[in-house]
Amino acid sequence: MTMSLPMCAIDFSNDEMGPEEAAIAQRIAELKEEMGDDLLILGHHYQRDQIVMHADLLGDSFLLSELAAKSDAKNIIFCGVHFMAESADILTSDSQRVILPNMRAGCSMADMAALNEVEIAWDQILQETGLKDPATAKEGDSCLIPVTYMNSAAELKDFCGRHGGIVCTSSNAAGILQWAYDRAGPNGAVLFFPDQHLGRNTGISMGIPLEQMAVWTPGQENDLPSDVKIVLWHGFCSVHKRFTVAQIDSFRQEFPDGVVVVHPECPMEVVQAADANGSTEFIRKFVAQQKPGTNIAVGTEINMVARLDSQHENLNIQCLEPTVCPCSTMYMIHPAYLLDVLERLSEGEIPNQVIVEKSVQKGAKIALERMLSIKK
Repeated sequence: MTMSLPMCAIDFSNDEMGPEEAAIAQRIAELKEEMGDDLLILGHHYQRDQIVMHADLLGDSFLLSELAAKSDAKNIIFCGVHFMAESADILTSDSQRVILPNMRAGCSMADMAALNEVEIAWDQILQETGLKDPATAKEGDSCLIPVTYMNSAAELKDFCGRHGGIVCTSSNAAGILQWAYDRAGPNGAVLFFPDQHLGRNTGISMGIPLEQMAVWTPGQENDLPSDVKIVLWHGFCSVHKRFTVAQIDSFRQEFPDGVVVVHPECPMEVVQAADANGSTEFIRKFVAQQKPGTNIAVGTEINMVARLDSQHENLNIQCLEPTVCPCSTMYMIHPAYLLDVLERLSEGEIPNQVIVEKSVQKGAKIALERMLSIKK
């Protein structure tokens, strides 16, 4: 289904559904009731309200995957993007099926790190720095530890698992990096992908100077300092990159007592200028803790910000950039697509199943289990 309006022209303030939308919502509700406990619909915080209303569970990507694995549902519909459905497939049992309403719903950040590019970079960094691959290193060697953000393809999680690395989320990145440095040795380093901003912001919070960080861009000449501690992949989130210090300054001029909270996928200058930064769950809790009447600017995806504003009538919540667009790939999960997969499931078809090959699951599970064994 093609949207008739450009993304930024959509009015998020109008919660009323037209006759066609209402009919779709009613049919989805009927099919959910028919399927009962065999069906579990997962909704990411960045989904539109017309999807969230049907979600059995709402949360961030990894939390939803964990909850799916703990459920007995046979059919799990993940209203999110492709890497999220992959993580759910890795963690769930063979008797469970993970379905993505729209197979075109990817993630531009995740797509910025392809396995072949990471493998080439890995070999080049090892050669240039003299660091060792943890998978083949001897005791006392200084190593390069690969760390991938949850927002990455399953094959990159597998790469990390096979090379002594690990997965992180935006909420546990500091603890994960510390784990990596403990294993890298005194002169070791971390290769962090795909989001450079989360890696940089986390490194700064840990006291790593910018002089010991370097951005790695595939296909270009990349200079690494001799004492490099973290090599940052060139990737970024197209939504969070839009937030600026100028927007924060403008908000503070209008609301001197207001507070600003942003996601750590935002650029370093924005994170440092904000009052607080953290994951989607952190932002939700931070907002809920503010005093009534507080003016709050939030630097993250617009659907989540609008939902927070509607949930907290005693707070004045706005998006840091009022004209920011929704995440274009998250927005590909339209109610019509959700209805389509439910109709096909009811007819005995298994549509849009996301399957991670067993060979890839093996290393990816190792990397994920390492993460789960570490406290934040």
